[in-house]
Amino acid sequence: MLDRNSPLRPIAIVAALLVALPLLLPSLTLSSEVVVFAVGALSVSVLLQRVGLLSFGQGLFFGIGAYASGMLLAAAEISNAVASIGAVLVAVAISVGIGALIARRGGVYFVMLTFAFAQMGFFLMVAMAGITGGENGFADVPVAPLVAGGSATPGTFATYVYLAVLCLLAFAATCVMAASPFGSVQTAIRSNIHRAQALGYNIANFKAATFVFAAAVAALAGAMHTTLLGFVPPSVIEPETSQRLLIMAIIGGAGSPLGAFLGAAFYVVLSDALADVWPRWMMLIAGILIAVVLLAPGGLFGLLSNAFGRVRARG
Repeated sequence: MLDRNSPLRPIAIVAALLVALPLLLPSLTLSSEVVVFAVGALSVSVLLQRVGLLSFGQGLFFGIGAYASGMLLAAAEISNAVASIGAVLVAVAISVGIGALIARRGGVYFVMLTFAFAQMGFFLMVAMAGITGGENGFADVPVAPLVAGGSATPGTFATYVYLAVLCLLAFAATCVMAASPFGSVQTAIRSNIHRAQALGYNIANFKAATFVFAAAVAALAGAMHTTLLGFVPPSVIEPETSQRLLIMAIIGGAGSPLGAFLGAAFYVVLSDALADVWPRWMMLIAGILIAVVLLAPGGLFGLLSNAFGRVRARG
């Protein structure tokens, strides 16, 4: 049996959830959407959980990943996997510059800077309509194989498996990072930043490195979104995307990477169920978010952990 503190434990749980998801949800498309946004929410959770930084700008890197992947596929005969790697590298290069500028900030200043960069990214997309397609999105994404040597017409199930593998890799990388010496320093920064600084750690560098890692995860989610849809809608880089990813992370519980998966599943499934029934379904999401913040700061993951803890204690 896996140790509770082992990084393999959450990885195994995510793997089990990925296998079960198509069996629990009515369509593979909905399952794939959950997987994509689970990775996107994970990018928010990484910053919040590891170094205590609240970001309103992860939608920027989600959009960069989506657009870079689509443009790479349109520019060269490559697979979706290669395009995803290229998209992540583009986002990493941009995030290094942004991280260097804002890593020394914290609290509301960091929040506002991430929000400002997210707004800037959206307006750049609109201004560069000749390249990005502007408000019409980037529709010139060709049909490409998922991996090198694969079929150029990926089936729905093949697409889900591909996205699930990328999701598992993202969660595995996050869990391994958390269990590494680098993760120990992140924990020290989140717990007591002044004490960590007194121990000689360069806080700004560690925050910047975590910011870059989170940007890479968000860009991967964006590239996965392009693979799923086959085109790039302008909504992927709208500020609302950042808000949506943040809501998923908070509802799921930012105390564990698993919370990102739970939050994404809850948000995507609920929105799919209510969108055609009640036009104001976002009001319900807002009410749930308020309840979570006030009554259950640990989110769905915290509630489930407490419930399993009580069952274990009674047993």
